Amino acid sequence: MTELLRTLQEFSAAEEFLAFFQIPYEPGVVQVHRLHILKRFSQYLARAELEALDEPDQGQTCKALLVRAYEDFVHSTAAREKVFKVFQDADGQRVSLDRLRASLPSQRH
Repeated sequence: MTELLRTLQEFSAAEEFLAFFQIPYEPGVVQVHRLHILKRFSQYLARAELEALDEPDQGQTCKALLVRAYEDFVHSTAAREKVFKVFQDADGQRVSLDRLRASLPSQRH
């Protein structure tokens, strides 16, 4: 494992990854979508075959994939991107507040 990949394993926040790769970002986008960005970045990395690259190419590839993951949520929404299973299962279904209230045990007669 390269030094770059070891370093990346130490990060846990989207802001850490973005700062490391010196990627400018809108804090509001990251605050709302940080987990989605990280999950999408992880998905992109899983398909990237980084082990076949030398460290400088790994760095360029990681940066490009992080930019791509971030941009996915600049131009879209979590519900549209369906990164997490909860969004995949929802498949566009919406539940009204009245329906939720009616499902509460205290509302049943």
